[in-house]
Order: sequence, then structure tokens, then C-alpha cells
Amino acid sequence: MESLLEMTRGVEDPIKPLGEIDVLLYYGAIAPYLAGYLRGREIASKIWLPGTGKRMLLKRGSKDAPLFIDDMVEGVTPGLIEMRQRVKELKEARPLITEKQATIWGYFVPRKLADFFYATNREGEGKDIDRAFFDIDRGEGISARDSLHVTKLFIDEVQNDEEINEYIKGEPYISWTGFSFHVLFELKRPQPASFFDRCLSVSAVKALDTPASKWVERVKKRAKVPVVGGHVKASGAISIDPSQTPSGKLCRVPLGSLHMKDAKTVNGVSVPLTLDMLDESIVDELESYTPRKVLDHLPELAKRLPSRH
Repeated sequence: MESLLEMTRGVEDPIKPLGEIDVLLYYGAIAPYLAGYLRGREIASKIWLPGTGKRMLLKRGSKDAPLFIDDMVEGVTPGLIEMRQRVKELKEARPLITEKQATIWGYFVPRKLADFFYATNREGEGKDIDRAFFDIDRGEGISARDSLHVTKLFIDEVQNDEEINEYIKGEPYISWTGFSFHVLFELKRPQPASFFDRCLSVSAVKALDTPASKWVERVKKRAKVPVVGGHVKASGAISIDPSQTPSGKLCRVPLGSLHMKDAKTVNGVSVPLTLDMLDESIVDELESYTPRKVLDHLPELAKRLPSRH
């Protein structure tokens, strides 16, 4: 039987493989390439619901049956994809599929767009952390090039902080989210939850005496656009937000996650990057990525992910 990736070949829009939305074939084809990066961390989805406004349903291991990337690799099969073309409702499919496949079905339902997330430092509050995550988020009126500019400044500030580099291992993991940038630093050793408050926390309303707050303050002075720190969406500014670092928080997967404008419109796709790629000339290429283009370049893109975790 052909592989999931082979099933996508010749399909112009892999999000609508038979004319209607079904993201499972697309995410199933990508899953094996994410296995090393996501192994041991619960995955999550944000399902976009039709209607006015941005209505979404979040599926995650802290409130639903947990799902891991190896479950996706093993459970999303050509047979399951073909069944979803014939059987539209989970209650009808349950007798024909495994319990894990039923969980996958519920995370990535037919006829709905969905973002692909994972638990940055695993589900559950108060656990050790081994990744420090910063969302470089664009407010209204801010360009992707401005976001790239701030991302480079921020990485420079972190890498020049000798004290924090005692904790950080290697170069950062960088990804284009489909709209802006994410920066993650792997820690040399897992740190207690208190490490976030002591070193990584940033506030939008008050000054904090943490290394991360100092990085943000220095970026503010160097940047050519307004910059704010903390979990805030600021029009006309870029926010540097570490709030999704603690255990129990979520991050977009760095390869292949759809980014949506609304419940019917995909306006970007996540793509991993390396530090030497952060040049202004990369922005047009990043904005040109579609699900089809990601699948066409999947092995090449996956090589940018860290080799093992």
C-alpha cells in the first residue's frame, strides 16, 4: 500500500484531498518527520469552527485523551484516510478503528481546519522545563521583515549573555510560524519550574529583574520598530512573549502547522529555520510556503530540525 506522502502526490491542495477540507492526510504525512523533535511531548490541535468571529476548539492531553507523535505515525494510515472518505462520523467509524485512531480522529476532525501544537515542556503544571520558548509576535501594522529584525536582535542579546549561556545548549531552534517567528533554546539540563520565574519571565505591565526582561529592554533600544515584552497583542508593535514556556503550555509545531486567517482560509505554514538563514531576503520565500510546497520539500525542511530529543 502506498505511503501517506505518496498519497499526496498529484494533489494540488493537500488540505482538500477530495475537494473538502480534511487535514489528517497532510498532518499524517508530516508526522514521521516531527517524531524526533516531539517525542515524549503531548500534541494538541486548535480546531477552527465555522460562524462569525474566531471560534475554536482546543484538543489537548490535559483535558482529553493524551496523544503523542508516535501515535500519529503509527495510527494515521492510508486505510484510515480512505475510511474517512467513506465514513464521515466518528461514531460510525469507532467499530472499525483502534481507540488511538479514534483519539486522532477527534483531534483532527473532518471538514475543519486545525492548527498543530504540542506541549512545550509537557502537560501538567509545575514540571521541570528543558526548553525556553519565546514567541516573537507581530501586532497590526508590523511587517514580517520587522519581525525578523527583532528576532535577530533578540537572539543576539541572549547569545551575548554569558550568565544564561551556562544553561543553554547550542544554537536556538527557530521557526517561521506562517506569520511571525518562534525562538526556542534547549537547556543543558532540565530546570525546576521556578527557573522560568527567576530567569525567563517578562511582564507587559511591570519591570522584572530577570535576564529575559533585560534582553527585551536592550532590544527595545536597538530595534527600529516598537517592542513590548510579555503576553500582550500590541497594535503597531512586536511582543516578545515567553509565557508558553512553563509545563502545561502549548507551542506550534515548527514544521507544517497550518496558520489560519479564519475558519476557511489558510494564510501560512510553519517552517523550521537555521540561524544562518535569518536574512531579510528569506521573508518572501517564507511567505510563499503553502501546504503543497511543504510536502514537496519535506525531507529538506526536516533536516533543519534538531536531530534527536
